[in-house]
Amino acid sequence: MARIKTTVVGSYPIPDWLAANPSEQALVDATRVVLDTQEQAGVDVVCDGELYRFDINHPETNGMIEYFVRPMDGITQRFSFDDLIAYRAKSGMKFRSRPPGTVIGPVGHGSLDLPFACARAKALATHSFKFTVTGPHMLAKTLIDKHYRDPAELAHAIADVLAAQVRHLDADIVQLDEANLPGHPHEWEWAASAINRVLDAVPGTPAVHLCFGNYGGQTVQRGTWGALLNYLNALHADHVVLECAHRPADELRVFKDLRPEIGFGLGVVDIKATDVESADQVARAIERAESILGAGRVRYIHPDCGFWMLKRGIADAKIRALRLGRDRFEGIGA
Repeated sequence: MARIKTTVVGSYPIPDWLAANPSEQALVDATRVVLDTQEQAGVDVVCDGELYRFDINHPETNGMIEYFVRPMDGITQRFSFDDLIAYRAKSGMKFRSRPPGTVIGPVGHGSLDLPFACARAKALATHSFKFTVTGPHMLAKTLIDKHYRDPAELAHAIADVLAAQVRHLDADIVQLDEANLPGHPHEWEWAASAINRVLDAVPGTPAVHLCFGNYGGQTVQRGTWGALLNYLNALHADHVVLECAHRPADELRVFKDLRPEIGFGLGVVDIKATDVESADQVARAIERAESILGAGRVRYIHPDCGFWMLKRGIADAKIRALRLGRDRFEGIGA
């Protein structure tokens, strides 16, 4: 049995036939295809491609924000023109042209139902199953807030809603995703406090994914892993899932100071590039990381982020590279 586990981060390209002719049955069929693609490639911990967030009215997006906030109580999709102009001027929001909503009252569950979405996908998987949830920092930062008027307070209110939901998730791993914090590391203390409320509610294995964003193959947030080390060490997570393949090679040394009880997830597949990594390239990435961080330090390998902006053929080939590279490194099948 392999020591290092392979997994994906979350999203997968929306199949053209699902976007062209969406229905509940087509969504289930597409989810089955995504899971089977990963399982046939030998991925140890699979994910539904985040197709549970698919919106037939907005098939071009992956629902990372809207899926969670639009059903919540206290949030409306209405905003003024002045709000819109101010929103577009906010730091770190250049990847969005419109806000996902405006907070006008106390945040509540509304019609959000993560347990149903998780159960529907897990029923189709035969390997260990991961369910992904956008973290409270990112959700709070993307909203216009006219109620709490404090991002930390809003993030904690959202965290309470998410915690109550994830407490009922039947998944081997629940992964919280934070893609805005790397560009705003000075917010780490309240961001850690909020996400830990959710992580503490996970009945299975809690994990956290962080990256510097991806929109059209471009990095969204500017920052360094060193600036986030305090945040990483404060997490109540079993392991972290980090962007490394697209980052400067010398940044790996930062993780020598990561708490040893937190498992290290190494990004070995660059989702901002269309060339497919070879088994040798993946194996060398693992070898280099363990030469710096210590033998046995890498617990998971995975892509840097989700695949939703790539073509399916490229995504599938990159998924296959994970197991092939891991096996090459560990000498499995040699």
